[in-house]
Amino acid sequence: MAKTCTFEATWREPQSNLPPMDLLFGRTDKLKEIRERVDKVAGSDLPVLIRGESGTGKEIFAKLIHSYSLCNSGPFVKVHCPAIPGTLLESELFGYEAGSFTGAWRTKPGRVEVADGGSLFLDEIGDLDPSLQVKLLHVLQDRQIVRIGGQEAKSVDVRIICATHCPLEEEMEKGRFRSDLFFRINVVAVHLPPLRERKEDIPDLAAYFLKVYEAKYNRRAAPMSDTCLLRLQEYHWPGNIRELENVMNSFVVLGPEENLLADLDSRQAQDARNEPELEGSVSLRKIARQAAREAERRAILRTLDANRGNRKKAARALNISYRALLYRIKEVGIPSKRILRSEIGTVFGQAN
Repeated sequence: MAKTCTFEATWREPQSNLPPMDLLFGRTDKLKEIRERVDKVAGSDLPVLIRGESGTGKEIFAKLIHSYSLCNSGPFVKVHCPAIPGTLLESELFGYEAGSFTGAWRTKPGRVEVADGGSLFLDEIGDLDPSLQVKLLHVLQDRQIVRIGGQEAKSVDVRIICATHCPLEEEMEKGRFRSDLFFRINVVAVHLPPLRERKEDIPDLAAYFLKVYEAKYNRRAAPMSDTCLLRLQEYHWPGNIRELENVMNSFVVLGPEENLLADLDSRQAQDARNEPELEGSVSLRKIARQAAREAERRAILRTLDANRGNRKKAARALNISYRALLYRIKEVGIPSKRILRSEIGTVFGQAN
C-alpha cells in the first residue's frame, strides 16, 4: 500500500539546502506574486507546471515546493527528460521485471516508483516522447504504474511537478504534446521571469554566489565596485541566473574586476553576433547598447578633459580602478594620449 501524504497550507522549515527565501523571491512585484502562489500550492498535492526560460531556477522552485510540504521527508526524484534516450526513458520512469528484455537480469523499480511518498520532478516535460505521455497521463489519473514485463499494477502516491522552457500550447498545435496531459499537469502554473526582468535582484544574487564560491574555494574575492555592479545590471543575461552564477564563479577563481568586465563585454559581443535580424529591421537592443557605449565614451572623455588628460585622476573621479579605466578607454575606442586633446575638442567643442 502506498504511503499517503498529508499536506498543510502553511509554510514550514525546508528540509533541503535551498537559498534564502528573500533571495529566491527578490524585490520585484512579479516575484512577490509568485511567492503567494507557491505559498498556496505547496500545501496541496496538486500538479504544478513551472514555466520559464532556461536558467531561471525552475528546479530550485520545484525543490522548494517539495520542501515545504509535509511529504518533504519523502524523496525528491528528478528526471531530465531530454537527457535520457526515448528507448530507455520508459524503463527509467516505470522500471522493469527481471527477464522482461535482453539485459534485464534483475528487477528494477522506475523513478516514479522510487518517488512514492514524495515528489517526481519532470524537467523539460515538453521533450517527453508521445508514447510515454500516455503512460504518464495514466499515472496522474489512476495513481498506478505497471513495470515493463510486469502484470500487476502498483499504487503510487506521487506529487508531480513539471518544468518547461518551451510553449506547450504550440507543441500541442503541432501534435507533439497531448492536450489531455497538458491539462492534467497545468493545474497550477508558476511562471518564472527571466533575470533581465528582475534586475533589482542582481546585486543580491551576485553577492550570494560570491559568498558560495568563496566558501567553496576558501578564498576571498575583491569587492566589486559600483561601476561593476551597474555593468552586471546592464547586461542582458540570456542564460539567466545560471549564467550569473557562472560569472561569479569565474570571478572568485580568476579575478580581478577587469577580467569580469572583459568577460561581460565578450558575452555581450557574442550575443550581438548571434542576434537574428530580419531584412530591413532594427534591433532596439543593439541601438541601446550602442547608445550606452557612446554615452560611456563621452563621459570618459569629459572626465579626462576635466583632469587635463591625467588618467589616474580621471579613474579616481569615475570611482574605478586605473586598470579598469585603461580597459574601458580601449573598449570604447578613445585614442592615444597624443591625439586625445584634438578628439576631446571634436566631441565637445561645438557643444560648449
